Amino acid sequence: MKQEILEAVKKAKEETKPRNFTQSIDIIISIKDLDVNKPENRFDEEVALPNGRGKDIKIAVIADGELAVQAEKAGADLVINKTGLEDLGKDRKEAKKLANRHNFFVAQADMMPLVGRFLGPVLGPRKKMPKPVPASAKPEPILERLRSTVKVRIKDQPVIQTLVGTQDMDEELIAENIEAVLGILDRNLEKGRNQIKSMYLKTTMGPVVRVI
Repeated sequence: MKQEILEAVKKAKEETKPRNFTQSIDIIISIKDLDVNKPENRFDEEVALPNGRGKDIKIAVIADGELAVQAEKAGADLVINKTGLEDLGKDRKEAKKLANRHNFFVAQADMMPLVGRFLGPVLGPRKKMPKPVPASAKPEPILERLRSTVKVRIKDQPVIQTLVGTQDMDEELIAENIEAVLGILDRNLEKGRNQIKSMYLKTTMGPVVRVI
């Protein structure tokens, strides 16, 4: 399948018109013989792409004290302390903006009850509830991993769509990222990637290109 993937990546890149921004490349996989009405057939996982996403993402860290200081040094896009969290709890509009602006949230474990109270109603429906980390955690490796992470999920349709890179990445590197996504299918589906009905690639503004 690797050859088909490489050819599809090349074609998707060739067929997209130049834009004044770097386009993402998404993979769209349709799964056969899967009853999504059964909860055990649905999944929501994260995978760290071996060659990164190719695009920057925004990460917010909810922490106090030393972890907040370290998160700032490690390059978190936003650090929210206890007071900031309480303020967001009073301003739902601002909380929604914040939730939409950031891809991932990380929270100091002992602040999770406050996060649930003040931000849970906004982050929960967006599937962005923070990953809890101990107050003694080193934020740098956590942020580094998240910067190359994508979500792979099957919810109410037997279809997966996720980012696998950008148009300026090398075809081989994108193919390796796709392989990491397919690994999630192998772990979660009874017949793994043999349950793929169809697979397509597309750039943000480009046409859909069939892989298989």
